[in-house]
Amino acid sequence: MNYHGTFTALSPQGLLRHLSSCFDTTCLKAFSNSVTWSIYLEDGTITYATHSVEPFDRLERHLRRLSQQFPQVTNEIRVQLRLLFEAEGQNSSDTIQLPDYQAVHWLVEQEYLDTAQATMLIQELVKDVIESFLLIKNGNYELSNSQEKVSGICRLDTAKVMERCQIRLQNWQSYLPKITSPYQRPYLLINSKNSPELQPKLTYWMKGFSLRHLAIIMNQDEIQLAQSLYPYILTGEIILHEPDPPFDQLPKILAESTFNPKYTTAFLSRKLVDTVVEISSNATPITPILAVDNLAPMVRLPQGYTPAKASHQELTLSNTTNSIPERVTPATRTTRQVYKIVSVDDSPTILKEISYFLESENFTVITINDPLKAAMSIIRHKPDLILLDLNMAGIDGYELCKIIRNNSMFKNTPIIFVTSYKGLVDKVRARLAGASGYLTKPFTRAELLKIVFMHLA
Repeated sequence: MNYHGTFTALSPQGLLRHLSSCFDTTCLKAFSNSVTWSIYLEDGTITYATHSVEPFDRLERHLRRLSQQFPQVTNEIRVQLRLLFEAEGQNSSDTIQLPDYQAVHWLVEQEYLDTAQATMLIQELVKDVIESFLLIKNGNYELSNSQEKVSGICRLDTAKVMERCQIRLQNWQSYLPKITSPYQRPYLLINSKNSPELQPKLTYWMKGFSLRHLAIIMNQDEIQLAQSLYPYILTGEIILHEPDPPFDQLPKILAESTFNPKYTTAFLSRKLVDTVVEISSNATPITPILAVDNLAPMVRLPQGYTPAKASHQELTLSNTTNSIPERVTPATRTTRQVYKIVSVDDSPTILKEISYFLESENFTVITINDPLKAAMSIIRHKPDLILLDLNMAGIDGYELCKIIRNNSMFKNTPIIFVTSYKGLVDKVRARLAGASGYLTKPFTRAELLKIVFMHLA
């Protein structure tokens, strides 16, 4: 039997708190503004959470952010994840559930992640989803007591997850009303004076990426990034554009707190700290945003769990924040790198469009409209990334990709197929031919920049 309700009668945090206190095992589905949140609970603890807005973008962000902790999850493995699971999610029947979670589970099965690392990743994914869930003002919900479950990699203490999310949301509220979403896109005004306090790499990428995605590029915590940009937003040197679709469907940060009053008073009394914590001797130093006193670990591991490689069993959320933002002065500024991109296509229109999109972002673009001469031109130019059409006269992209890959010089060079083909079989063929990614025509400037960013940033 399924149960239904609305948030006008019960708030999101109240609903989660109730399910946790009742030790329910259920799937909570919430619906608001065309977005669906799915939160899986077992005995009142959270085993996974996701929402319908770009789940693989979310997974990609956190895998990149935690890349130093997950050295075996290379860029090639992340691309393979999308090819194996993202297409299933887009063309799925009801028998295919949670493709993003299945991708995490696959990483464990293939031993790219051990259980402790997977727990760390799931913590971050769940926190990301619950933060937006707590911002829902109104909507509908459904509780399902079906047998559908996620396999038990870990269990997260619901109260602790909510508490840490509340801390983050309180920090975001400090930048209202200017910043209302981590998916807002900062732009540096052309006529503004480039302040030496702004990192050169940051000003280079501040041309359409959201605060959340910029934080990944900069290897910073997104709230720390917002803090560094906020003075320039106030003076008008940086302007914020609204989130791109579909991120504009997610709820905005509230001007007035609707959070649990029991938590709010405690949160406001927290103090910012600069304490550096290291996960291991090889890890990059990290800084928690807030000190949280006397909080129990948020993770409940399955009974009998013993991690294969972990040196400890208690994983706390503060251990997965990003590195301290680099302090850049005029003396330490470096010349920004200009990447060279080769685009191979027998359509002058597509070549012109790609050049227009990329050259405005200071990439050097070399266009090749004769695929039979492409291999020699690529060897001569030695590009950092190759955009390759699949359907060309004389030779198809699969064969050309194999030829390029056979040259040791381009063993690790990203090769992105640009094509109108959308089938899963085509994507599998692309991977077997050695492609690093797949861009479907017609594409937008944002989509092109996104896939270039994935492989070059």
